[in-house]
Amino acid sequence: MNVVLGDLPTWNLGDLYSSPTGTDLGADLKRAASEADAFSKDYEGRLAGLDGKGLGGAIARLETMSDLLGRIGSYAQLYSAQDQSDPERNRFAQDISEKLNDIGSKLLFFRLEINKIEDADLAEKLKAPELAKYAPWLRDARLFRPHQLSDELEKFQHDQSVVGSSAWSRLFDETIARLRYPFRNEMLSEPQILDKLSNKDATVRKEAAKSFGKVQGDNIAIFSLITNTLIKDKEIDDRWRRYARPQSFRNLANVVEDEVVDALAESVKAAYPKLAHRYYKLKAKWFGVETMPYWDRNAPLPEHDDRTIPWPEAEKIVLDAYNAFSPELADVGRKFFGTGWIDAPARPGKSPGAFAHPTVPSAHPYLLLNYQGKVRDVMTLAHELGHGVHQVLAAKQGPLMADTPLTLAETASVFGEMLTFQSLLKTAPDKATRKAMLAGKVEDMLNTVVRQIAFYDFESRLHMARREGELTPDAIGEIWMAVQKESLGPAFTFDDEYKYYWSYIGHFIHSPFYVYAYAFGDCLVNSLYAAYQAKPDGFQEKYLDMLRSGGVKRHKELLAPFGLDASDPAFWDRGLDVISGFIDELEKL
Repeated sequence: MNVVLGDLPTWNLGDLYSSPTGTDLGADLKRAASEADAFSKDYEGRLAGLDGKGLGGAIARLETMSDLLGRIGSYAQLYSAQDQSDPERNRFAQDISEKLNDIGSKLLFFRLEINKIEDADLAEKLKAPELAKYAPWLRDARLFRPHQLSDELEKFQHDQSVVGSSAWSRLFDETIARLRYPFRNEMLSEPQILDKLSNKDATVRKEAAKSFGKVQGDNIAIFSLITNTLIKDKEIDDRWRRYARPQSFRNLANVVEDEVVDALAESVKAAYPKLAHRYYKLKAKWFGVETMPYWDRNAPLPEHDDRTIPWPEAEKIVLDAYNAFSPELADVGRKFFGTGWIDAPARPGKSPGAFAHPTVPSAHPYLLLNYQGKVRDVMTLAHELGHGVHQVLAAKQGPLMADTPLTLAETASVFGEMLTFQSLLKTAPDKATRKAMLAGKVEDMLNTVVRQIAFYDFESRLHMARREGELTPDAIGEIWMAVQKESLGPAFTFDDEYKYYWSYIGHFIHSPFYVYAYAFGDCLVNSLYAAYQAKPDGFQEKYLDMLRSGGVKRHKELLAPFGLDASDPAFWDRGLDVISGFIDELEKL
């Protein structure tokens, strides 16, 4: 037990499997392999000839297998995330990944054949109720029809991925988990050193920033090689699949039109001056300077609420905020506490940052945090719990349709944060605390909206530049510095080592162009929250319905009950106006 933070919960992975060597896991792996064999024997080459009822039955079998395979894969990922510096855990996760890949290759034919069925033929089959229930899944699976390769190439690519992009991603994860950053007389992990960048002592921030930059710089050759290789790998895949541009695959997977994402990115970039530039100029003034060094970006204000919040208090703050909005939402949230669904302590080797892993509908989600008792950590708990609650509510859509597109996957998390923030703001004892809280919220929103769109812009430029040839670490650093200066504005000075700061951001490696989903979610929630404040009656039920629908509906259908439309540029401006309004209030304070 941590004396200051209280008893921090850790995962009980026993809800999935007893252990990596357990007979239950062995039996499930064997069952998954034999069911995949039987499935391919029954259906390969025969899908087009099935009637609607038969095809519905086949998808139902696939769904059951998806849950089983997802359970095995989730267990391996979570077991490895507990300590990524443990070679035995990494070996186990890789071993499971390869076994699942082999089983998956036997099922690959199914999506390929589904996509060969003509539209008119499928429409006829969809008249059968057994198939009609899977209509949303079929709609999304068939989005990729124009980009499908030959069956043989698809199978080759599937088999090869474990030694291709997945292997490079693994190298990145293990490198980051292994690195240690000297700080005074300690050697810190990545989450621990980055945590120092929001320390209230300026010398601590500076030393941490310099140490982090130096270690990333010392390892920049390997990060540049991983990045160059993965971008080239993606470019080859995009070319073969005839995607119009590097972002197209991500947008299609997110079930969002290119022009909606373009409208978001353009709105945010146009708002850089009235958001980030204006706020950081104000912050420099509070600090009594013209310009700030880059390590003061997340520096707490002198009035900052720097108390340490023990875990039981954090739990109460978040659940109370959820409960004030909707008791049903809070009831789902309570399931996560005291049940082994959350892993909270920061430990060496543990996966950095925070995430909510949905696992599979037959189990439950798991949340990972690196909780260190700051107000920001309470907001992270509110955020990840939002994901978890969303995943629990959507689970009834089943393994194939529970997943929400990334653009809407951030909705419940950011909304949960907003509820928690507004609840904390109401209890602010005085003007100074209110100012510090508003400033903290504005900084979080700038980190979510401006910073993530700047990341998206960085990736966009990087992917285009890589098409001209391999990029040196300096060339990548130049693109990074240009984007950072444009987005953060003239209030900052950047030392030389800042050019290496792109190299720790895992999203660039694991899911190119994912980052705009955060900005999408934040602006969307700002618009939603404004709708809630304007017309609270009946809002909760509509909101819960939206979460329950998982991946069944598109963003247009989901937002229509609230009178919102993401394809309208004014929609994004409304979301950005919420941030601007907070900055207005800070200027007055």
